[in-house]
Amino acid sequence: MELLRPFLQPPASEAQLIDQAHRLAGYTLGELASLAGLPIPQDLKRDKGWTGLLLEHWLGASAGSKPEQDFAALGIELKSIPVDAHGRPLETTFVCVAPLTGNTGITWESSHVRYKLRRVLWIPVEGERSIPLSERRVGSPLLWSPSPEEDEQLRRDWEELMDFIVLGHVERITARHGEVLQIRPKAANARALTEAIGEHGEPILTLPRGFYLKKAFTAALLARHFLL
Repeated sequence: MELLRPFLQPPASEAQLIDQAHRLAGYTLGELASLAGLPIPQDLKRDKGWTGLLLEHWLGASAGSKPEQDFAALGIELKSIPVDAHGRPLETTFVCVAPLTGNTGITWESSHVRYKLRRVLWIPVEGERSIPLSERRVGSPLLWSPSPEEDEQLRRDWEELMDFIVLGHVERITARHGEVLQIRPKAANARALTEAIGEHGEPILTLPRGFYLKKAFTAALLARHFLL
């Protein structure tokens, strides 16, 4: 049996990336961390992005913290998604930071949300808290691009949410806005403020916001592919 090794370079093709992702299926996070010589946190309270970073390490993702797709040369974004025993997502999925200023002329077609979701490699991972982090298994990957219907759903929500921001109503946005896409505060603490536009066009300070895919959207996506 061929020894499983992390990619030291970004994958050269989509087929190579998918093949490596399939090889990871069935391994526990603890096994993958140990094989790669990486430390395993006790839980994800302070290391929320650890699972994604571990998978990036194994798959040779190149973006790091840069605002581009994880596999920029292939035009593919990597998203790990914690699921329950029935394969249903346990939480919303972060897409990207929401721009609160400088939005003149931006359309859905040129938006960072659409860029990030153009082609996504989804990797389900067991996420139930009853399973110790090191014992959670990696599932089979899914390479996805939005269908015309999904793209339209996302566009409608994006336009509604961006209208709030551009018109100075960012403070009115709640997690209930949007059918499949939502905006929520994204900050390590309440002191991490950023500039936005107020109701009268004046600059204000507010918490940074992020775009997230709602669980119902990702649940339907996974269910269609895996016939759940």
